[in-house]
Amino acid sequence: MHPIQTYGLALLFCSIFATNNFVSAADIDAGKSKAVFCLGCHGSNGNSKSPQYPTLAGQRAHYLEAQLKAFKSGQRTSSVMQGMAANLTVQDIQNVSAYFSSLSTESAGGDPALAKKGESKTAMCKGCHGTSVEGRGNFPKLAGQQPKYIEKQLLNFKNRSRKGGPMNAVASSLSEQDIKEIAAYLGSL
Repeated sequence: MHPIQTYGLALLFCSIFATNNFVSAADIDAGKSKAVFCLGCHGSNGNSKSPQYPTLAGQRAHYLEAQLKAFKSGQRTSSVMQGMAANLTVQDIQNVSAYFSSLSTESAGGDPALAKKGESKTAMCKGCHGTSVEGRGNFPKLAGQQPKYIEKQLLNFKNRSRKGGPMNAVASSLSEQDIKEIAAYLGSL
């Protein structure tokens, strides 16, 4: 290929990438503005005080994006969350996710006696969710979540009302007492 042709192709390639937003950076401030609608359920600083709702503070942005997209598409069902996600753009989802991931998680607490029993039962959690259950890859952060929220989700995986591939199998092997103990431990972190 002639040097002028190579230069022309390189210039064309660069101009395409310069004018298209194939990858756009998340804007935490814009995410904070959009997240105002989330705070009533998920806590004023993203740390839920209600066992009904998960803590979003410190959650991995990638995980939050995937969940918001799943609610928006109907792949994951919740009338409230589907309504909340329905009008979010891809950029909104990135921004809100970046905002919540930038916040610090507070320990949700939990029954200390149950937590002590649950600690030894979390080895299986650490394989996917990270050695400190801080979240890894597509797996959410479990540390600091409301124990009752974790209990509910594990029971939903166990009875298969929530689909989660390996989580359905893992939860099916747990007793309700195991679930209470594991949830108390994870909430105490």
